[in-house]
Amino acid sequence: LLTFSPICDIEVPERLSSSYEQLRSYHLVERCVHVPAREGSEEEILLVHSLEHLEVAKSTQTMNEEELKRVSENYDAFFFHPSTYRCARLAVGATLQLVDAVMSGKVRNGMALVRPPGHHSQRNAANGFCLFNNVAIAAEYAKLKYGLQRILIVDWDVHHGQGTQYIFEEDPSVLYFSWHRYEHQEFWPSLRESDYDAVGLGKGKGFNINLPWNKVGMGNSDYLAAFFHVLLPTAFEFDPELVIVSSGYDSGIGDPEGQMNATPEVFSHLTHFLMQLANGKLCVILEGGYHLKSLGESVCMTVKTLLGDPVPQVTGEMAPCLSAIESIQNVRAAHKPYWKWLAYEGSFSSFKQMLLINGFIQKLKIIKINTNRFLELHMKNILFPVPPIKTATTGCEGSEHFLTEHVQLVKEMDKTEIKTLVSGFYADLVREDKTLLSLGSMFVILDKILKKEVCNGIATSPTAALSAAVALRHSVRLGFQRVLCVFVGDMQMIPNTEDGFIFVLTSLLLLLKGAEGNDFFSAVLGFILPVAYSYQPNLTVIAVGPNRNLGISGISLLVALLQGLAESRIFAVIEDTEISLMQNVAKVLVGASIPSFGTYVPPTQEKVNRIKALRDQFQQEWKMLQCSGTLSDFI
Repeated sequence: LLTFSPICDIEVPERLSSSYEQLRSYHLVERCVHVPAREGSEEEILLVHSLEHLEVAKSTQTMNEEELKRVSENYDAFFFHPSTYRCARLAVGATLQLVDAVMSGKVRNGMALVRPPGHHSQRNAANGFCLFNNVAIAAEYAKLKYGLQRILIVDWDVHHGQGTQYIFEEDPSVLYFSWHRYEHQEFWPSLRESDYDAVGLGKGKGFNINLPWNKVGMGNSDYLAAFFHVLLPTAFEFDPELVIVSSGYDSGIGDPEGQMNATPEVFSHLTHFLMQLANGKLCVILEGGYHLKSLGESVCMTVKTLLGDPVPQVTGEMAPCLSAIESIQNVRAAHKPYWKWLAYEGSFSSFKQMLLINGFIQKLKIIKINTNRFLELHMKNILFPVPPIKTATTGCEGSEHFLTEHVQLVKEMDKTEIKTLVSGFYADLVREDKTLLSLGSMFVILDKILKKEVCNGIATSPTAALSAAVALRHSVRLGFQRVLCVFVGDMQMIPNTEDGFIFVLTSLLLLLKGAEGNDFFSAVLGFILPVAYSYQPNLTVIAVGPNRNLGISGISLLVALLQGLAESRIFAVIEDTEISLMQNVAKVLVGASIPSFGTYVPPTQEKVNRIKALRDQFQQEWKMLQCSGTLSDFI
């Protein structure tokens, strides 16, 4: 450590060593494939950086302290050490090793714990602790070596990755999304071009998305709202072949740089959503994160999700703050000319002006807490033993030949036992023997999900709607307090909700019955997920019935996205003997990647209007919808 760099006190080696120790304490290290690091070559660095920048960096290896101080003064918040150049080359090389492992199929996804970080580094300048732009080099490398034409970079660091923006702002092959603390240009790097209206240049217009946070204290619901209402719809339309995350955890609770309130499990959810893109090809590259405990826990939540563990329930009130809604709406307005999913969203008013007229100035509280102690208790509360079995079904005839080997067959309930259970509790719903006998598998699977012996399950039924109604009542009887049910297809069944515990998305019957192809995204991202996250169920029941226009890929993606809820507890009941549907849903439940949806076709004006009417109807009760309404709805 050199005496002239006090501002660098937070960018320390312990950021990596303590994160690695935290991974070891969760027994995650031994579950990962280890990819050896290497130094990035000069040719690889020159994919992004100028020769002049490379030569300056090389020359610092033999400089004395005075010389290092002099060259460092040429840059903003960057300080050279004699070993900086080699460390930065290792960070580049480790990042590229991960890209190779993912693109070659050696691993499905991965995380590179590297330093120094990279996203502030520009073609010809070090900046903000960053010498070489690891993620930008990785994107150019993947394009060159693997012929990729669409790469998504998601930057959830609390600082704007202006270096990445400058490098790709004219390049439509890279979609760059960054949220960052901005405070109306008061927060570093304090650039005009970090605001929401910097959308890219030339052919790159629309491919640079900045979501500025203008207040500190943003939390889990603000981050999730940004994904639902900006990033995910755009990402599915873009249809990337690879996703790279500039994964800065200074956007997490306790960080001295970010001053945000997001807790570590939110990074599980963000990671889970990104895993549904690019056939699961996801590279997470460490950027910032300066509170060691918060950083370590957040890294672990990310890695657990990459490994396919159930996603912990997200905590906190599911209601984005007014400042977040303002930023999200401004981004949507700025990008309306460039993205099909925004084409029919209506006009966007000036939120800031309306807020000022009506006197809505919301101050976000920064609560002073002992972050280490808080996180110790918080993680104990949200973490749970992973069930030994991921997915269960009962032995339907021939199922062993078509279901993936990771689906566990469980023994069906005895017929006499089924009849006793039904006559005691569900006689008003079940009248036919055929239906009655099909319920045996459902009872067994639900019991095992409740006991945490299995994570999720799948069953067939001659009448999926009726089975779902029994499943809902049975789940509440077993002790699930909040059960979410999503119907897909033509089912005229309204389950009994007299106990008030069950929330059924009956309004979505028409949406999902008529959804075909990419109408699906408007319904799921614009309504189902925001409502479901507002509700925070303990169990999700998905019933798939007849006469559905939604194809197998749509149903599979719906199931995958809903696995972010209820600690990934899902029971899927399918009224279908179509083997391929059962196969695909089973694959998703055990954690397989979702194939690409293909070319995006925008929803019709009529469909958009129907979804907007639903949002208007429910947004006061389910606050996560509010980022999608017209702004006058909030005033």
